[in-house]
Amino acid sequence: MKNSVDKPIHRSKLRRSIGKEYFCIKQKVRWWTGQEVYAREIDLSPLPNEVVNHSTLLLRKLKDVDMYLQHNKIVNLRLAASKINGIIIEPGQTFSFWKTVGRPTKRKGYVDGLTLSDGKIGRGVGGGLCQMGNLIYWMSLHTPLTVQERWRHGYDVFPDVNRKLPFGSGATLSYNYVDLQLKNETQVPFQINLKISKTHLQGNISSGFPIVNEYEVFERNHKFELQWWGGYTRHNQIWRRIKNKVTTETTEELVTENHAIMMYNPLIGQNT
Repeated sequence: MKNSVDKPIHRSKLRRSIGKEYFCIKQKVRWWTGQEVYAREIDLSPLPNEVVNHSTLLLRKLKDVDMYLQHNKIVNLRLAASKINGIIIEPGQTFSFWKTVGRPTKRKGYVDGLTLSDGKIGRGVGGGLCQMGNLIYWMSLHTPLTVQERWRHGYDVFPDVNRKLPFGSGATLSYNYVDLQLKNETQVPFQINLKISKTHLQGNISSGFPIVNEYEVFERNHKFELQWWGGYTRHNQIWRRIKNKVTTETTEELVTENHAIMMYNPLIGQNT
C-alpha cells in the first residue's frame, strides 16, 4: 500500500511567527488549567536500579552546516541538562521537557544552534536541543513509562551515515508546544539522569525498584516512495518487543509510524 504524503505548504515568516506564539500561549494555558501533575523534584543521587542507558556523539560533520553551530549546541545541551538531570517522575506524574527546561533565551545563556524549519537548515537561540529529546525518547521506549506526547520529524534532511538506531526513533522539539511528555503510570518512581562528557551526551533512566520487563526496539516496513508531486518520502514503523524476565512471556506492540519528506534523493549514492 502506497503512503500518500501531501506536498509541503510553505508559509510566510510572519505567519509562522504569529502561529508559534499563539500555540505557545495555548500550551501555557493547558499547563495552568490542566489536570496533569508534572514532575519537579530533582535528586542528584541516582535511584538504585538502572533500566536503560544510551549515549550519542556530540559533534558530527553535517553537509552545509557550520561546525560552530555544533559547538554552540553543546552549550545549549549543558544548560538544558542542568534542569533535567536527576528529575524524579513519581507514580502518576508526567515529565514535560519544556515545562522542566523552560524557554531557551539569550538571557539564560543559550546561544545560536542548528534548527530545522520546513526541512531547511537554520539557526536559532537554543538550537540543537532535539538531540536531548531524541536521547530521552529512545531511552523511554525501553521502560514502562508511557509516551504521552511525542512529535516526529516531518522531514528527512540528512542522508544516513553510520546510522545505528532505526529511522524515526527520535523526537523533535520546539518551545513549548512541540513537547516530549512521559507519564509514569506504574507504582514505581523513575529518574532521568543526564551527563555531557567531552565527546558524548550520556543518559540513563533508573527506577526505585527492579522492573520485571526488558525491551527491544526495532523497525519494520521501512521504504522510500516517490510521491505524485515529484518528491521522495520515507516511511517505517517502530515496534518494541517486551519480555517478562520471570515468565519469559514475550509480546510485541506498535510504537509509532513515521512518514517524512526527504530533502535528498535516496537513489543517488546513499547508504541506507
